Amino acid sequence: MSTCCTMPVEVKIKDLIRMGVVDEFEKGEPPKNVAKRLQKEGIVERFNQKSGIFTLQRMSNNDCLYLDKKTRLCTIYDLRPDTCRNHPKIGPRPGYCAYKPKPVAR
Repeated sequence: MSTCCTMPVEVKIKDLIRMGVVDEFEKGEPPKNVAKRLQKEGIVERFNQKSGIFTLQRMSNNDCLYLDKKTRLCTIYDLRPDTCRNHPKIGPRPGYCAYKPKPVAR
């Protein structure tokens, strides 16, 4: 389990195809149309048309949509997006995750 599971996950169309929520035929459609469908289905929170990046929907507690509530493990690990595959290998400090969970109020 990693604290990155509560960070917004940005994905590209190829990630969505790998995850099985978009098929190869939709690749030729305007991405904003794909985004609209995925937003209706509760899979995508936002779409940035300029960058072509989709942001996956999170649950009300900010967990990733694909994080198992009990085991805290990724339910689509073998199909996970490149963002998850590369975290925290890329960035200014490889191997370091700057994200710290908020302390739980008691």
